[in-house]
Parts: sequence; C-alpha cells; structure tokens
Amino acid sequence: MGRHPLRGGLSMFEFEKYGAPSQDEVDTLVRQHPFALIVSGGDADSAPTATHAPVIIERNGPSGGLVGGEMLGHIARKNPQWQQITDGAPVLLIFSGPHDYVSPTTYADDPSVPTWDYAAVHLTARTSVLTDDASSMHVVTRTVEELERLEPQSWDMTTSLPTFERIVGGVVSFRFEIIEQRAVFKVSQDKPREVRDRIAATSRARGCRYGDVASLVERIGGDR
Repeated sequence: MGRHPLRGGLSMFEFEKYGAPSQDEVDTLVRQHPFALIVSGGDADSAPTATHAPVIIERNGPSGGLVGGEMLGHIARKNPQWQQITDGAPVLLIFSGPHDYVSPTTYADDPSVPTWDYAAVHLTARTSVLTDDASSMHVVTRTVEELERLEPQSWDMTTSLPTFERIVGGVVSFRFEIIEQRAVFKVSQDKPREVRDRIAATSRARGCRYGDVASLVERIGGDR
C-alpha cells in the first residue's frame, strides 16, 4: 500500500493479516462508499474537527492507485472547518465500507468470542482550499457525475446547472492530493471456509444491516 508517513503518527493501524487484498478493492470501496469523514486540526488542547461529506476520485496516481492522485470534496461555507484548513495542510479522509457484528453462534465452536468484520480506508492528503465559484462548480458537477454512476438510472443535471450556479457560493470546495493510504479489510480471513460461509449467510439473511459485508467475506482471503 502507499506510504508517505507524516510526522505525528499513523492515521490507522494496519493489521498485517487483514491488509487490503488488492488496490482494486481499495479503489472500489472508496468509489462505492464516497460519504467520507474529512478530519482536520487537533492538538494538545483541542480535538480534531470532522465533517461528513462526499469525496470522489478525480484522478488516480501515476502507479494506478490513489497515492499521488487527486480527490475532490466540498462542505457548506457556513461550516467553519474550511477556515481552519490552510493550503498544503494535511487532512485525513476516512471511508467506511461494509461492516457487521459476528456472533459466536456462526462458529459452531465453544468457547468462542464475538468479533466485528469491517473494511475501511484512511487517506492522508495535502489540501487546496477552493473558494471561487468556478472551482466549486467543477467539484460539484464532478461529484454529481460520480454519484449518479452508482444509481440504477443516472440523472441528467443539464437543465439544473443554472440552479447550481445560483447556489454554489454556499459551498467551499477542496482538492486533495493523496500522500498516504492505509486500509484494513478484516473479513474473517482467519476462519475456515465453512465458518466464513456461515458468517456470510447469517449476515445476508438478516439483511446486511451495515452494508454487504457478506460479499467481502465470501470473496476475500481464506482457503478459496
């Protein structure tokens, strides 16, 4: 995975046995779960500031992954977080993928302990703050394009662009240069195939309350 450590420690501890199986899995999680946390600031006297916002991939890096590439995001201008971020300052982008509680009832083994399967990607980025309307129009329209690709039937924004232009001053946009990637895909890789099958079936049967973790459990790791 991409590494470009910043002074001050790690954004997320990566368990060696639960690493991302491929860069494609990382990119897919980020594209399919674009409602990220933008985290900035924080010191000995104050906690970091975090905003939930859509963040999309503008371009991948030279190696094809996210590191070295660019992402786009925007928040409400009324949100003071943007005023706390200076150009070039690092921020943390957190993408949460599917996850679910795993009950020991799926193990058919005793004694056992419960756990939680999940996938998450943390990206550290250098930030450019874009306050002008033209830049924000690009960010907003690109965001709509990317999110509409996830819809069964895409919406054509053409006739709504004048409305976008009228209200776009209400947001501040960001261009993020990705400098570090960390990812954890903990999806019961350490369990035998028959146990993973039960975990996936149980999650799917009750409706995958926190996203389709069942597909990850079936697809990633183990003895398949």
